[in-house]
Amino acid sequence: MEERTRAYLRGRFRDHYRRHPPELPPAPDAREWGFIPWTEGPGTTMVRHRSLLEIGDIGAFLQDKRPRHVYFSAGRYGDPGASAMSAKQWQGADLVFDLDADHLPRVDPETDDYATMLSVCKDALERLLSFVEDDFGFEDVTVVFSGGRGYHVHVRDESVRELDREARREIVEYVRPSGLELDDVVTTRVAAGTIGRETPADSPRLDTTGGWSRRVHQRLMSLVDEVRAADEADALERLQTFEGIGSGSSEKLREVFEDRYDEIAAGNIDVHGRVKHLARLLADETIEREAAPIDEPVTTDINRLIRLPGSLHGGSGLAVARIERESLSDFDPLVDAIPETFRGRDIAVEVTEGGAVELDGDSFTLADGTQSVPEQLGVFLMCRGRAEKERE
Repeated sequence: MEERTRAYLRGRFRDHYRRHPPELPPAPDAREWGFIPWTEGPGTTMVRHRSLLEIGDIGAFLQDKRPRHVYFSAGRYGDPGASAMSAKQWQGADLVFDLDADHLPRVDPETDDYATMLSVCKDALERLLSFVEDDFGFEDVTVVFSGGRGYHVHVRDESVRELDREARREIVEYVRPSGLELDDVVTTRVAAGTIGRETPADSPRLDTTGGWSRRVHQRLMSLVDEVRAADEADALERLQTFEGIGSGSSEKLREVFEDRYDEIAAGNIDVHGRVKHLARLLADETIEREAAPIDEPVTTDINRLIRLPGSLHGGSGLAVARIERESLSDFDPLVDAIPETFRGRDIAVEVTEGGAVELDGDSFTLADGTQSVPEQLGVFLMCRGRAEKERE
């Protein structure tokens, strides 16, 4: 990035912070603060171990420093400005989840465009929030678009603040389980009078009230209801898409789904051997499709620095945008995270990497060379290293 480009972006970031100072997180005086300036060259330099007492008014600070990136700590400290972590006097930390499109199993950063990557990441966010809200029952939850390739979720319930790294790792292992199988999620209801000894009456069941067991059961019941609603030919064809289910097994399963529906709905998967077989296959499918591929080090790090909502992302020019939960389904980061400061005028840039760009509800195809473009597009291109500010 040329110096003239850095100077332009520093100036426009300052203009943004003058008009839109970010909202502080809870307990800002107990947080460590950090930022990355617009330095020359490909590397970055993190300035950290700052306290709000040193920084002062955050809005004035951002106008003065005009940083490329801004961070605050998930951790809360007695002395957040201490230069050594051991001297900061850790007092607790938010539980933070990070989803990065580059790390998602269904994304190829080499071939997928930015809009596609963000769309896949939003789907993963919905799955993550299902764990956060439904499985764990957390209530103090903040959802944030990172301004770059993904989303952050901040949990600030009092129950999580003092969790150590190992406890947080257990949460990670629940959200994205590795090696989980049906036997790990079933329970066994023992027939009356048989406690202490195995009998044929012992019945493996799926817990329908919560956890991964409930998720597997929901997927099983979805299949059962689909088969019952279909005509015979379609029902048999659907069942035979599963490994190990042939014509005879599919016909028997269709009968079992009708005759013993209430038992299966109650969680009993021992009504027929093929039902348990299906449950095993669906357990693998459930884990593959419903796990949330979060970045483990972010969640387990009790001292993590995370992007400040309301700040600007120097790699995109987009805002690190807090999203109201009820608005999440309609949130489009390539429209809703565009700072108003950058709308309303055109600027001239020298495009160095042309091609297709999707932004603000429009699609652009840009050739290399000098172009007049909407400023939000120009800032986006410059921040992503695809353009320089035109020489004046």
